[in-house]
Amino acid sequence: MINTAEIGAAVRRARKAMGLRQDEFAAAAGVGLRFVVELERGKPTVQLGRALAVLAAAGLDLQLLERPATPGAAS
Repeated sequence: MINTAEIGAAVRRARKAMGLRQDEFAAAAGVGLRFVVELERGKPTVQLGRALAVLAAAGLDLQLLERPATPGAAS
């Protein structure tokens, strides 16, 4: 399972690979500096829509995979 810390780390790696400071990257992604800082830190309450915009600006895709059904789990 991916978590907010892993997403933040991936964004940080992509941003650094692009050679951008956080403020430069925030401007390129169309979000505020504070949002990028919090996302990279893995803050669990960031807004999904804005997070998806940052992932797109970083050249990253978020993929959802269906988990196998667990016996006895509610559907």
